[in-house]
Amino acid sequence: MNMQAQTEETEIEAEEEIEVAAPANDVMVELAPADRKRGIEAIIFAAPASMTATAIAAQLKLEEAEVETLLTELQNEYSDRGVHLAERAGKWSFQTAPDLAPHLTFVKSRPVKLSRAAMETLAVIAYHQPLTRTEIENIRGVAIHKGTLDLLLETGWIKPGKRREIPGRPLTWVTTDAFLEHFGLATLRELPGVAELKSAGLLDKRPAIALVPGRDDAVETEASPTATTDENDLSDFLPEAGEQT
Repeated sequence: MNMQAQTEETEIEAEEEIEVAAPANDVMVELAPADRKRGIEAIIFAAPASMTATAIAAQLKLEEAEVETLLTELQNEYSDRGVHLAERAGKWSFQTAPDLAPHLTFVKSRPVKLSRAAMETLAVIAYHQPLTRTEIENIRGVAIHKGTLDLLLETGWIKPGKRREIPGRPLTWVTTDAFLEHFGLATLRELPGVAELKSAGLLDKRPAIALVPGRDDAVETEASPTATTDENDLSDFLPEAGEQT
């Protein structure tokens, strides 16, 4: 083979490679009815984050009602497997079966240390949202330290809401879908009530200063002269029975 023939062959191979590597204009195709459930399963498995039924329907070019029906069927089929198909805040994802989680020692989590002030603020927002900073301070009885809301923002558990249509238009705060997912809640209606927290031993009537020695929220100042340490436990920040939103 002469030099000219080799050059022509190389050019032909290069052209073939370019044609093979060219992306398709539309990679989405409509699935046959028998394959639609498998398609939904594959999309949720491959997705980098939880997906809504609307997003899945758009990806597979299906009706949202059909996708919701197939999601329910898949959820039932996975109920006794090593992974479950879970819905959290309207989004679907595969999660490890709760009874197997302790055996997955290779899974590492980064602990987030929240001060008592941060926990109280999170509880106030979760049960009474949307709330402005001033409203949170009025409920807690103390001024919020500047780093408390920043810490909750970093965890991704709260986010800014709509502004109040009052003078100054103060910003409100609400919980996020990440808050629901972290605490295993489908909706805010699943938040435990005061009676449930007391029966679980999560509320304590001892003064907060005795419960948290050396607490890092000591810089907070009294916002209301009527606040007393005898009542400074989480039950003060939760709504009474029948008031939960």
